[in-house]
Formats: sequence, C-alpha cells, structure tokens
Amino acid sequence: MKKMAYPILLVIISFFSCASNDTSTDTPQTSSELYFPPINSNTWETLSLDELNWNETVLQSLLDYVESKNTKAFLILKNGKMAVEWYANGEDANSNLAWNSAAKTLVAFTTGIAQQEGFLNINDASKDYLGNGWSSLTPEQESDIKVRNHLTMTTGLDYTVIDNNCTDPDCFIYKNEPGSFWYYHNGAYTILHDIVSGAVNTDFNNYFNTKLKNKIGMQGAWVPFGYYKLYYSNARSMARFGLLNLNKGIWNGVDILNDENYFDAMTNTSQNLNKSYGYLWWLNGKDSYRGPGLTVEFQGKLIPNAPDDLIAGLGKNDQKMYIVPSQNLVIIRMGGDAGESLLGPSSFDNDLWGEINKLIY
Repeated sequence: MKKMAYPILLVIISFFSCASNDTSTDTPQTSSELYFPPINSNTWETLSLDELNWNETVLQSLLDYVESKNTKAFLILKNGKMAVEWYANGEDANSNLAWNSAAKTLVAFTTGIAQQEGFLNINDASKDYLGNGWSSLTPEQESDIKVRNHLTMTTGLDYTVIDNNCTDPDCFIYKNEPGSFWYYHNGAYTILHDIVSGAVNTDFNNYFNTKLKNKIGMQGAWVPFGYYKLYYSNARSMARFGLLNLNKGIWNGVDILNDENYFDAMTNTSQNLNKSYGYLWWLNGKDSYRGPGLTVEFQGKLIPNAPDDLIAGLGKNDQKMYIVPSQNLVIIRMGGDAGESLLGPSSFDNDLWGEINKLIY
C-alpha cells in the first residue's frame, strides 16, 4: 500500500493467513467468532483490505473526504478487528474527544444494567428514583412520567423553555401528556443520570465505571458543562462500546447486559412518534424519522445510503458510532462539525456512507 502523507495516519493492514476463514462474507459471525481486544492493552488485531476483498484503490479518496470534513478520528472494525484506523487534524490515538449526544447510548445501556440488577424498572415513575418535586409539575403529573419516557424523548415536558439543557425543577414544565409527543429534550435526558444514581444509591459515574467502562477496557470520563454531562474518550473506547453492542451486550463471553428484552427494545422502534428512535439510539431502515430541534416528521429512511439494520449513536458536531449487525461492522467518526452544526443526524451521515460504500462493496 502506498504511503500516505497525513499529519497522523494509521491505516492498519496486516497479512494473516486466512485461507480457511473468508472474512469478506456478509453473514454475521457468532460471538465466538468475533474478536475482542484485550482489557488494559493497546493490542488490537487487524485485517487487511486484501483479506476483506475491499476496494483499496478508493481508500485514499475516502480519507481525503473525511479529512476535508474536519474529522479527527476515523475507524472501521470488521468482525471486531481493525481494518482502518486514521487520525488527523492535530489528534492521535491517545486524544480524548467529545462524544456529545452519542454518549446518550452509554446512559441507555447503563440504565439497562440497573434494571437487569433489579435496582429500577423503566416502567416506574421517575419520581420513584428522583423523589417528589424534581419538576414544576403537580404530584399527579409527575407520577405519569415514567423512566421509559426519558429514554424515548416522550416526557411531555416543555421543550420551549429558554434552556433546553436545564435540569432545575423550574425548567421542567408540563406541556404534553407523557407518551403523546416526541421531542429531543436534553434536560429530560440528562436527568437520567440522577434517576440511575437514585436507583442504585451511588454516584452514576462510579456505577458506570464499575459495570460498563472498566469491564470492556474503555477509558475516558464524564465531564460536566453546566447542566449537560459530556463523555470524553479516545476513539478506540467508542469502538469498544460499539463492538459490545454489535454482540448484543456480551463482551468476549462476559455478560455486561444480558437482558435480551431490554437490549432489543433499546435498539428498535420504542414508540410510534419517531420510528427511527429506540432508547436514545438512532435507527435506520424505517419509513420515517424526526430530528433534534424539530417538530416535523420526515418520510423515508434516516440514512438512505446505509444498511437498513444500522443502529447509531449520533452527537453534535457529527460524532458518529455506526453499528451494522448484518455485516459485523463498527464505524467510528469523531471530530469537528462537518458542515451543518446539528445536534445528531445530518446530511453528512448519508454522504459519508456514500463514500464508505465505495470501499466495502
């Protein structure tokens, strides 16, 4: 492969003997066939583009494209192994970058662990874990909002308040009946940290670190910015979490989230108001979708160029964690805004997949 002149560029290609293991197949592999990088190690096995029968001649143009879009880290995993690992725009493999709202998926997963361990039930009222008076609603109105509503963006809380990120009681005002309206309300999401903390009776960060982060070898930390809580980590940590979800909550034979019903509900349509939204996860392949900051419904798939079974964590400034179960793919993009300054999905998703498809098909 020709050497490429980028500030920091790692396109990992290795030449293992794979005569009896055709990794180019689109048939999903079983858990025992997926590779999981070791904990507390920088080791990550690789696959060459030759082994995958991917179109190596277009890799350069793909990397040119992602660099032009202010990308700082771009990774492609196939069957858990690293096929492409690239950094630029002043960052490298050790750089801690913001997940922004892609980190909502971490909270959804951690909520599932808390339910799995019997600390909460997502069908319970939020006040059961937050206490009374967490909002400006009447006691009866508070009782109607369930943990599930926070996971699905259907609390009915007023999204027109001055600060949509605010989690103070006077920022949580009744607007709609819970479950009757979908709106991307960051404050209603952020308070899930407190819901989980109240349920498990310990700090959310400690619970998250013990039950999820440390068990799969992630690094990084939650950093508060005003009301909002951002997660920062290197790109490989996001890839580890993507791989965990590719394998439906099981890490190299170790159960992290083994509640199959919760996992399936989390990664499928969670309500009939936004078919492309699960429990804080974005879903492709549906016939309509709604976007952050908007009240209108759009017809068609969220990302037409991407596989229908794709699930994604999507964040402001085009943080992308794509998972494609049918192809055992995990694709990570971290960096700056690619052009539209949107909170989650953007046209960049479809354009990027148009370029990715040239490589992998």
